[in-house]
Amino acid sequence: MVFTPLSANISCHSLSDQLKTRFSSGLSLPQICENFVKAAYDPRISGIYLHIEPLRCGWGKVDEIRRHIVDFKKSGKFVVGYMPVCGEKEYYLACACGELYAPPSAYVALFGLTVQQTFLRGVLEKVGVEPEIQRIGKYKSAGDQLARKSMSNEVREMLATLLDNIYGNWLDTISSTHGKKREEIEEFINSGVYQVSRLKEQGWITDLLYDDEVMTMLKERVGQKDKKSLRMVDYSKYSRVSKRTLGLQGGGEQIAIIRASGSITRTRSPLSAPSSGIIAEQLIEKIRTVRESEKYKAVILRIDSPGGDALASDLMWREIRLLANSKPVVASMSDVAASGGYYMAMAAPVIVAEKLTLTGSIGVVTGKFCLQKLYEKIDFNKEILSKGRYAELNAADQRPLRPDEAELFEKSAQNAYALFRDKAAMSRSMSVDQMETVAQGRVWSGQDAFSRGLVDSVGGLSQALAIAKQKANIPKDKKVQLVEVSKPSPTLPEILSGIGGSLLGVDRAVKGVLQDMSSLSGVQARMDGILFENLGDMSGENQLFLLIKDIVNRFD
Repeated sequence: MVFTPLSANISCHSLSDQLKTRFSSGLSLPQICENFVKAAYDPRISGIYLHIEPLRCGWGKVDEIRRHIVDFKKSGKFVVGYMPVCGEKEYYLACACGELYAPPSAYVALFGLTVQQTFLRGVLEKVGVEPEIQRIGKYKSAGDQLARKSMSNEVREMLATLLDNIYGNWLDTISSTHGKKREEIEEFINSGVYQVSRLKEQGWITDLLYDDEVMTMLKERVGQKDKKSLRMVDYSKYSRVSKRTLGLQGGGEQIAIIRASGSITRTRSPLSAPSSGIIAEQLIEKIRTVRESEKYKAVILRIDSPGGDALASDLMWREIRLLANSKPVVASMSDVAASGGYYMAMAAPVIVAEKLTLTGSIGVVTGKFCLQKLYEKIDFNKEILSKGRYAELNAADQRPLRPDEAELFEKSAQNAYALFRDKAAMSRSMSVDQMETVAQGRVWSGQDAFSRGLVDSVGGLSQALAIAKQKANIPKDKKVQLVEVSKPSPTLPEILSGIGGSLLGVDRAVKGVLQDMSSLSGVQARMDGILFENLGDMSGENQLFLLIKDIVNRFD
């Protein structure tokens, strides 16, 4: 028997909580985690060689993978990590490996964590655009990018608390891993760590080796004596190995997993990318199918969403409540389940979150643009004929809102917020006054949300599964079948994209901006995208900001 290491590359491509088809780009969290489980039991696999590239996902997904690394090591097989680029998030994951190597030329930037917001109000004024935003909840930062020139005190407080949670958890985890005091770790980071040699000197990594040297070492470890390259099976190929062939596919009772990832819209837009976001009408259809089926004994609703359309969120909330009336439902939060994402989760009787999941943000935002000055600048004219006092409320962008229109605009947003808040209170068995203290658009870490009653348990998908089995009266040691209801099939655009094509030559960034702008109408239960990206440690400027800069350049 030849024992083959499994090679996995956790890279900078988007790490999706949805299953991927073989033609899809990026990595799939469920398939990564499943590979760890399969490899632990597969007699053909002697260990895992994990390449860790820059991570562009939230801390919830990183914790989920880290948990699987720790569990895999219990099998007695090795986990060797290789880290050519080292930031806080990469090291947080990598230090869970039994051994960790880096090339002598590795990029290292262990300087601490930041969160930032950018503000477009001044830029918009320069081009003659006046945003008219109604955000309900003093912590609701969605809309601030357009409406403000600086951070509000409330948002500063919220972000500082989240940053403290994330950085504190990082220090605690690293100090525990190395058996050192938290103060020692913080002192080391505050010295400004950019030399990979210092990581070796301090025992943060095992050794400095190039990739080929690590593979030569692994050849010797697994007893491969020929001159060929190290025999490995990569992540994508191993993802196609069925759990059934390893005796891991449970028999008997079935538990459905419904995955909901991305921004929320009610219906599919012509600008929507294939398999992107949460389309309420499609998810509702899946929920109803599961509700009407007697074969599923429980349901895990896996959510990774910063929210979106408030109406769509409410329609899904209703269907999830009906589902929960027929069988146990457990909501499991990934990186983020905030605003509309939390709206969905609160419909489940039990909510499980990672300790650093971004959640809550119980608030709404709506807005429109007054383009009067821009139209004057480009000599554009727009005239409207209307009947009805408020007929032009959403149509007239060539003038500011009248006082009576502005009042109605605010009342509409306040009404949407009250509906959200009151349903959250009812769903979580709180009084409205109790809910108001944790609502107001505030984003919480999963750990803080747990202490305030917004979630019921801290953990990952395995914790959600254990609770679902308990609620369904299934013995905890009995195997079950996990059925992926949201399992995708490849679409033609995905196939074309997967083989290197760019469908119709549409630039993805521009299309993303257009899609975001097209979804601004109506009340949004949406968490600030800037907040989400930066707490996920995503670098680069906001796409809308790039678009505005291009507009400015055209007028200069």
